[in-house]
Amino acid sequence: MNWFKSLLAAAAIQALAILPGHAGSNLDEIKSAGVLRIGTEGTYAPFTYHDQSGALVGFDVEIGREVAKRLGVKAEFLEGKWDGLIAGLDANRYDTVINQVGITEARKQKYDFSEPYIASKAVLIVRGDNDAIKDFADLKGKKSAQSLSSNFGKIAEASGAELVGTDGFDQSIQLVLNGRADATINDSLSFYDFKKQKPDADVKIAAQQENADYSGIIIRKGEPELLAAINEALKAIKDDGTYQKIADKYFGQDVSK
Repeated sequence: MNWFKSLLAAAAIQALAILPGHAGSNLDEIKSAGVLRIGTEGTYAPFTYHDQSGALVGFDVEIGREVAKRLGVKAEFLEGKWDGLIAGLDANRYDTVINQVGITEARKQKYDFSEPYIASKAVLIVRGDNDAIKDFADLKGKKSAQSLSSNFGKIAEASGAELVGTDGFDQSIQLVLNGRADATINDSLSFYDFKKQKPDADVKIAAQQENADYSGIIIRKGEPELLAAINEALKAIKDDGTYQKIADKYFGQDVSK
């Protein structure tokens, strides 16, 4: 029976070897290869997109490059559609995904996340000359431009606003600017990006929700050394001012909390 037990043991070892979490994804193997493989969309400005020259750029792209640099390797970005991006970790197409992946309890059941590296809050946006709306409660009886199926639309509705349906952030902002809506509740990161691109646009944040949604760098479970190294890299990026420079470039301010 010893030969049978040995055969079973060998089969178990072989099975472990081909599992995604054991295939070229731990820290030693990444350093040996000299490359951190990063899954990203490449179509999601200002986080990960292609500029006019065709180069891959964006907030998440620069964060990924800095993390790889501090691991002592180069960043290799592998682009894919959002629907299959996280599943690509399971298939071992890359070592991590850096693409505004929200940290949720459901995802944490299957994957590990770094410490949060960016925060998003629901903000109440009005025209610069609007002093009547100062808080979410002031939306009662007012028109709020919203994507009707979004969580932001539900917040506006709960605040007593009359919803004006839109296709998304850009249209909502335009309705506020031209006076066809009194306000819009939207994502803080989208607003900061908009103001960075159009600093003279006459809109402002009147209020924001305290609770934030956070995104992290996601990896497979069972890679504690890699997770610790990524967290150390993120801390170093923040401590030496690199994070702030990247945030200023894309958003004009700190977006870590």
